[in-house]
This record gives sequence, structure tokens and C-alpha cells, in this order.
Amino acid sequence: MRLRQSRRVLISCGIAALYSLTACAGYTPTPVADTAALSTESATVDTEPTDSPSTQTENESETGTWQTKWGPLSETDCKLITGVRLARLWEMPIAQDAVQRASNPKVREISKEIADQHHTLDRQVRDVAAKLKVELPVKPTDEQQDWMSDISSRSGSAYDATYVKWLRLAHGKVFALIGTVRGSTQNTLVRRFSEQANAAVLNHQRLLESTGLTTPESFPTPSI
Repeated sequence: MRLRQSRRVLISCGIAALYSLTACAGYTPTPVADTAALSTESATVDTEPTDSPSTQTENESETGTWQTKWGPLSETDCKLITGVRLARLWEMPIAQDAVQRASNPKVREISKEIADQHHTLDRQVRDVAAKLKVELPVKPTDEQQDWMSDISSRSGSAYDATYVKWLRLAHGKVFALIGTVRGSTQNTLVRRFSEQANAAVLNHQRLLESTGLTTPESFPTPSI
């Protein structure tokens, strides 16, 4: 009798265990999150492009340009920026000197205008250079220093004529560069600056020519 009861107990436990296993096999855990909604891509971060030449890509280095937020900046663009700065470094002080030393009243008059306008133009070029991270020169070129020495070594009408000659020649050189950059630059900041420089340089040429001292020596030799 006891044996039969033991068998019944064992059979009941076996059936109960079988039900338990069957229930576990059919169990599906509830997802803790909707994994389909999760993105594996990195977050996009807006960054301002660097203007430093040191970050040029290999391709940019070969073409002599690098990217800025205002568009590509070329070596020719930089040449205009540094050229305008160089013009200020010698033309502004020599114009200020001419205000005091020129014997011709007209030369003294136009020299004051040129010096004042160079002050404005220099502020503009420094602003452009700072934004584009272009290093500016701190002293005139050897050629410009020679011009300054030649002007300063003279007096009277010779001073006036030499002053007008070298300034007009220098303005003619940078004027050609301005035209090249204005027509070719893809940088909007440089394009706007080239227009500002163009207006200033053209006005300086007219002022110099208004003195009546413009001679054939004041013009560059025509290219063949």
C-alpha cells in the first residue's frame, strides 16, 4: 500500500516538473527597450573650418589653396593681402613726410589724403588677415626701402618729382595684382577686400596725377 502511494507521489512530481519545463521553454522575455529605434551612427558636430595653412590636405597643398569659411584661399589672394600691407608700411610714412617736406602745395595736400586713406586701408587689411590667419609683413621690402631713401635724399622740386614717381609706380604694380585677384578669387572676403583696395589705389593714382608732376618715368615699362 505504501509502495503504491510512493509511486503516485513520484508520478505526480514528474508530471509537475514536466509542466514546469514546458512553461519555461515557451517563455519569451519582454524587451527592456526598443532596440530598432537606437542609432549606431556617431552624432554630427558642427565645426568651424580652420583657416590655417598648416591644416591643408594633400590635394590643397599641391594647388596652393586651403579652405576657409569664406571659400578657398589661394596664394595669389594672400599675395594681395600682404602686398597691400607692404604698401602701407612705406607709403604711409613717406606721405606723412611729404606733408611736411614737399615744396609744392598740391603735393602736400594730396599726401595728407593718401596718408589718411592708407590708415583706413591698413585697418581693413589687418581685419582680413586676422580672419584668414594670413601673416603680415612688419617692414617694407628692400626695393621699397630704396625708394624711401631716394625720396628722402632729395629736396625742393626734385623731392616732389621723385616722390610722385615712386608712389605712382608702386600703385601701378599693386593695381595690376588687385585686378587679377578680383577676377579670379573664390574667397568672398578677399573679393570684397580687393574692391576696397581697388577704390583706394585708383584714387591715389588720380591724386598723384593731379599734381602735374607725372612724367614718363612715373610709368612702368610696357610689357612686350
